Amino acid sequence: MSQNKVVVIGAGHAGGTLVALLRREGFDGQITLIGSEVHSPYHRPPLSKSFDGENVKWLHEPSFYDSQEITTIFGDTVVSIDRDQHQVQLASGSQVDYDFLVLATGAEPRRLNLPGEDLEGISVLRSLDDADRLKEAINTGKSLAIVGGGYIGLEVAAAARERGVTVTVIEREDRILARVASPELSRQLTRLHADRGTQILTGAQTTGYQCDFGRVGGVYLADETVVPCEAVLVGAGAIPRDELAREAGLACDNGVIVDARMRTSDPSIMAIGDVANGPVDGLSTPMSRMRVESIPSAVEQARQAAEVIVDLEPKKDEIPWFWSDQFDLKIKIAGIVHGEFETALRGDVTDGTFALYHLRDGRLIAAETVNSPKDFMAAKRLLASQSAIDAQQLRDPATDLRSLISA
Repeated sequence: MSQNKVVVIGAGHAGGTLVALLRREGFDGQITLIGSEVHSPYHRPPLSKSFDGENVKWLHEPSFYDSQEITTIFGDTVVSIDRDQHQVQLASGSQVDYDFLVLATGAEPRRLNLPGEDLEGISVLRSLDDADRLKEAINTGKSLAIVGGGYIGLEVAAAARERGVTVTVIEREDRILARVASPELSRQLTRLHADRGTQILTGAQTTGYQCDFGRVGGVYLADETVVPCEAVLVGAGAIPRDELAREAGLACDNGVIVDARMRTSDPSIMAIGDVANGPVDGLSTPMSRMRVESIPSAVEQARQAAEVIVDLEPKKDEIPWFWSDQFDLKIKIAGIVHGEFETALRGDVTDGTFALYHLRDGRLIAAETVNSPKDFMAAKRLLASQSAIDAQQLRDPATDLRSLISA
């Protein structure tokens, strides 16, 4: 395949990984990386986990791109894609030609459009600038309300509590992590946060924000109560940044539709990272495809895109996995928690080292591990093998997991 000009829109983890992989795999054509932020690609996970010192950790040193002859355009935005001319138009007025275009535009925090949302002290967390604003609030000891009990909100809650900040998590569902974790993991993390002083309100609908001399002073709930606070983090999920793709006529549905190799409905355009909606092994109908919002998936999809562009033999796909750090817990999840399943608990939840193996029809679909790297690695291998498993064997601490994998 002769493709001399590759343009990547989006300088997040997926886009930054892809351009480096292309050079590593021997692509010697022109590479242009375009990002709306003024910063080089950086690691986003630390933004919600650490508020000490500098938040920035570069994906590659800024000098890397020059050394690899990768053209970077930071602080500018692509406003349109001309698929016929194979060209993208930038807000600055420039045009960039492509033979292969890769959309790595990511996702943006979901806006709730509630009264008072523009008050000072209300923030989201997606970028380095967002993290700097939140860090200032946390390090000055401002009481914090977190709207949304997802992983990012809980990570920020843990970091804030470790600094003595008063924290209230407000979740509209009947449990935290309702859409991404098992009920048992939700219970254990609720207990952990409560033990560390976090107040968690579930089944609580946020309806607006109280004004206190131009700043936020509280969160209004549907039952007419007010949660007092001096700062608010809105962590109500993310929506894909697929406007460019839609306007260009690409197939989209909760993100840009891609096939198993990250190709869109246009053979010259691919999509990777949080914006891409593709098939995932192990998911059942109607959830046969989804957007997988995680750093490991961004790296995996960048690898798949590089294989297509450089025309390499595809490697075996990696099992989707995720991680979260909260207090002294290292949480790692292998596979996708979804649908109905039987849960086998291995370990002891009281000492904070355990694994939840989720099975359907005698086969593993996902595992959630806490401070148990051996269980996590075993779960990935069990998921890859799709071996039949006896749940009771998983529960029995005497069972050698290696015997189940080899079986």
